Amino acid sequence: MKKILLIALFFIYFSTHAQNAKDKQAVLNILEKQRSDWNKGDVEAYMQGYAKSDSLLFVGKSGPTYGWQKTLDNYKRGYPDKSAMGFLVFGIKKVEFLKPDLAFVLGSWNVKREKDELKGYFTLLIKKIKGEWKVIVDHSS
Repeated sequence: MKKILLIALFFIYFSTHAQNAKDKQAVLNILEKQRSDWNKGDVEAYMQGYAKSDSLLFVGKSGPTYGWQKTLDNYKRGYPDKSAMGFLVFGIKKVEFLKPDLAFVLGSWNVKREKDELKGYFTLLIKKIKGEWKVIVDHSS
């Protein structure tokens, strides 16, 4: 009986670990796609990494913004063209799963532009919605 229980626990541990690795890679893929889209100057494509919802929460230097469309509008106002968007690099510090369908991400961002450089940190909550990982909360400073 102990042997069966031990084998069962072994399989549960490794299947959970394999799933976490697969989900972690999916989360990282979203961030890489966003980075790539940003560097192409395509803010609309960049926004596809966010949940298209009125409950999306973005917190930046101006305070909280609720909603996908309002967040997009703010990005377009702050970064009106490719030169204003510059070249984005992420430094992912941590990806932690709080639940099987909810991940916490800590990272840094750096935007190099022709005349200046912007940088800071971000924390994200990324949720698996209908089989796809989407950012539901973004706090960037």
